[in-house]
Amino acid sequence: MTTTLQNPVAAAKKDPKLANNWKTKPAEELTDTEVLSMPDSEYMNDKQLAFFRHKLVQLKQDMHANAGETTEHLREDTVVVPDPADRATIEEEHALELRTRDRERKLLKKIEQSIARIDAGDYGYCDETGEPIGVGRLLARPTATLSLEAQQRRELKQKMFGD
Repeated sequence: MTTTLQNPVAAAKKDPKLANNWKTKPAEELTDTEVLSMPDSEYMNDKQLAFFRHKLVQLKQDMHANAGETTEHLREDTVVVPDPADRATIEEEHALELRTRDRERKLLKKIEQSIARIDAGDYGYCDETGEPIGVGRLLARPTATLSLEAQQRRELKQKMFGD
């Protein structure tokens, strides 16, 4: 039984009306739909690379802002609460927030690696096969390093043999 990842961006069809918008707009102003509508022959051209770099940098900045909010939030909630149930609730909320930040910390490493891949010229191509990952998949997961097929094979191996 293979798992298929549903990707709403990849399922969207290319809009021929938007196919040439990328030629006149700066990369920072392009929308996901416009990038998805670019012809396949333009895969990972300078505009797409600049678009994805901007998207990754924006994601990185958002995470740093969230981390600062977490620090402030944890400082504010360190009041002593006499009721054990209230104290347990506050501690559980802190633990959940810290787990979320830990996941974001790991994602931050992947974002840094993706930006480095853009600089090296490897971004957008599968690590295992060298084939294009696809714009739709990169829009959904800008840190992807494997094509959809390679990722499915890896997940199937993990399921069968463990990891």
